Amino acid sequence: MDISSTTKLNNGVKMPWLGLGVFQSKEGNEVINAVKVALNNGYRSIDTAAIYQNERGVGQAIQESGLPREAVFLTSKVWNTEQGYKTTHAAFEESLEKLQTDYLDLYLIHWPKGAKSTETWKALEELYEKGKIKAIGVSNFLVHHLEDFLPHCKVVPAVNQVEFHPELIQADLLKFCRQKSIQLEAWSPIMKGKVNDITILQDLAAKYNKTPVQVTLRWEIQKGVVTIPKSVNDKRIVANAAIFDFELTPEDMAKIDRLDKNRRIGAHPDHISF
Repeated sequence: MDISSTTKLNNGVKMPWLGLGVFQSKEGNEVINAVKVALNNGYRSIDTAAIYQNERGVGQAIQESGLPREAVFLTSKVWNTEQGYKTTHAAFEESLEKLQTDYLDLYLIHWPKGAKSTETWKALEELYEKGKIKAIGVSNFLVHHLEDFLPHCKVVPAVNQVEFHPELIQADLLKFCRQKSIQLEAWSPIMKGKVNDITILQDLAAKYNKTPVQVTLRWEIQKGVVTIPKSVNDKRIVANAAIFDFELTPEDMAKIDRLDKNRRIGAHPDHISF
């Protein structure tokens, strides 16, 4: 396994295990530099969203990287205010224009919005059938959201991107998604750097001659969860990818599992006001 390693989604599309997240990366030079550093150091997956307001910079960076478009797995998301059948079509076309591409590898519903998300999904299914999206999925859907949502789907979501880290494992969600062949993907995988302050992770980092961040990212991948750590720091972007030359023992995986506190850093999907 190395940085080019992929997981096969439920429709056969291959998605890299590791990607760069660009949440809160500023549009312009900051996000352009981060994406180019990542791509120059072997990353092949970039995760953005309309609400991040940096799609234009992401698209420019991919163009300037010199890599062929098909070499980069590109994800974006439709924001809540644009959910709905017609508005999703318009939002998707706007994302394509900003990203300077004629297709996306993965397009996600950003947050569950009940019946509105069902309408949104019909638009995503159409775009998928036309080949404008290689895979479609959801983000921040809990088990009960999926149970309500899936009966309305002709196409089963390929991915569910959720908050996932040592203090928020959501074992029931991970199990449910596996049963439905939905790939779980982690946002905030390193708890905004807070994993560096957790004693057990510090001890494991010393044991493996790695950092607590690297141990955490390795743990996530060994749990079968795609991960997209965010950074705009060149050295950290490179360091976050140095996780393929070691393997955590089952005992050490279990130690990290026991850190679970069902504690969120971001919003709870049942209590969003946006």
